[in-house]
Amino acid sequence: MRFRLPSFLSPFILLLIAIPLIATALPARGGTADALDYATIAAVCLLFFLHGAKLTPSDAREGFTRWQFQLVVLACTFVVFPLLGIALTLLPASILSPVMATGFLFLAILPSTVQSSIAFTSIARGNVALAVSSASISNVLGVVLTPLLAGVLLGSSVHITPKSLLGIVGELVVPFVAGQLLHKRMRGFLKRNHRVVSIVDQGSVLLVVYAAFSIGVTQGLWTVVPPSQLLMVVAVSVVLLAVVLGAFFGLGKAMRLPRGDAIVLLFCGSKKSQVSGLPMATLLFPAAQVGMYVLPLMIFHIIQLLVCAVLANRYAATAPVEPPDEPVAAVAAT
Repeated sequence: MRFRLPSFLSPFILLLIAIPLIATALPARGGTADALDYATIAAVCLLFFLHGAKLTPSDAREGFTRWQFQLVVLACTFVVFPLLGIALTLLPASILSPVMATGFLFLAILPSTVQSSIAFTSIARGNVALAVSSASISNVLGVVLTPLLAGVLLGSSVHITPKSLLGIVGELVVPFVAGQLLHKRMRGFLKRNHRVVSIVDQGSVLLVVYAAFSIGVTQGLWTVVPPSQLLMVVAVSVVLLAVVLGAFFGLGKAMRLPRGDAIVLLFCGSKKSQVSGLPMATLLFPAAQVGMYVLPLMIFHIIQLLVCAVLANRYAATAPVEPPDEPVAAVAAT
């Protein structure tokens, strides 16, 4: 009998787990690290250009007309989550080190994911159009809100300068706007090559994760993060995800949202974007420490993908309509 991996363990997730091990054994150094830095910037710019080109302006406008719902999702992402992040910083240093606590607070102020939120909503038979607009609005506003919250909440841990802000705008906003402007010209190509966005999405995340861990390893990441602290980061990530999933599920019930809208609130409100977070981290945190600060984000990201894949399949199994053709394994990385 052939052994088969669970459906939610896609090749991307397995690579995401393997990349820190690869970076530990073979970190990029010297000229290779410089080339990798340029490659990651190019990949992130290309990714946000493709996201902008893929999102129809009409979908964006439709999302803004549901402004009450969008405010609820944004409050979950940029108010509830940061409050939980602040609570984690109050834990004793014997439980969670100050650097890891700061990493969790940075995770808490990030925008929602795009591709995976939409994909999970589709699998669960939720309101896909609303998920597209909610995730996109979260990411567009996150370019402004995340650095603003970082300046207020993270203080001296981050270096917010005009150069870092211009870097965020240049890598994320400008390509996205350019994609929107070229939507009509690009939509045919993207429709014929629908896997391009997914490949660029996943590839950019893997590149940035490898680059971040390479920096961390060369600066002694594993000498300052003992195994006990790593296990604590995993445990805190599990608890944090359980709290937000339970809270946003309950909020959807309390608001008596339609099933499709409640699914959007659950997935868009509870997820955090690694694609947006990692480039911001490299621009906001000192280069020598960026690997440590993004460790909670990378661990939380893997856990959220695994858990949300299971939840999406549960929703699909109880849906009143046939489940979609898209498999869980195709879920992207943002």
